[in-house]
Amino acid sequence: MTGIEIRTRDILETLCPSEKKVATYFLAHIDDVFHMPIASLAKAAGVSQVSWVRFSKTLGFYGLKDLKKQLFTELNAQKDPKPIAQEALYADISGHSNVEQMIDTVRNGSIQAIEDTMRLINPEQIKEVAGKIIRADSVKLFGVGASALVAEDLYNKLLRIGMNVVNCRDFHIQLTYAANMTQRDVGIYFSHSGRTKEIIELIEIARKTGATLISVTQYGRLPIVSLVDYALYTSCPEVYRRSGAMSSRISQLILIDVLYTAVAHLDYHRAKVRLENSFNSCIPHRVTGE
Repeated sequence: MTGIEIRTRDILETLCPSEKKVATYFLAHIDDVFHMPIASLAKAAGVSQVSWVRFSKTLGFYGLKDLKKQLFTELNAQKDPKPIAQEALYADISGHSNVEQMIDTVRNGSIQAIEDTMRLINPEQIKEVAGKIIRADSVKLFGVGASALVAEDLYNKLLRIGMNVVNCRDFHIQLTYAANMTQRDVGIYFSHSGRTKEIIELIEIARKTGATLISVTQYGRLPIVSLVDYALYTSCPEVYRRSGAMSSRISQLILIDVLYTAVAHLDYHRAKVRLENSFNSCIPHRVTGE
């Protein structure tokens, strides 16, 4: 599946009725996009030509021609990976006949979340965001619930390379350091849904300080995205409430691994020394054996 298809799938339920018809047709008839003119596509999907243009712009393209060009590039770049059965993806934690089937479901969901998220990553954007982090006076991390676990993981990583990074799960403490950010600070906000009230409140407070704000959310037209300077996207449609933060957590973790590695790469000489210092400081606390 291409990045364009992933983005379309992830925003499908948020589209207006006419754009949803376009998206549904698009996902089911990818080849038609190349072989049919826009008038025929509009007729086949039961919408106007304008709806196809709007749909293309919703995905971030100038128009249908621009979408076709990028789709062609992505399709040619794929290595025809072995598909994972759709019924095995993002399944609920119930309904398995045995533990082996459950293990396969978890594995397949994690693999698909990683692959889909990697297709959404923009290398130039990652490079730019990493540069902002390197030059920041401090990096403040925000997240509640399961997203707080991901924020803590990035905190641990940045701490190892000597970054001035702040993280706390307590929401009231997050309110405090959001309010005291400066223009030279960077705030990173984790919310899979992109609709978490607490995170939106934290962003709105930080916006007044002039700090650089970065969000980590699933792809889509989400409230958080319009409030930040940089939006980093993951893909992992968990459709069952009881599944909780499973593949969404995996997709967020792979994204911050990429971001952290970019930071260390762009600031290699300083990061190398600090990684060595961090490693050496922990050696005395390791148990050695025969």
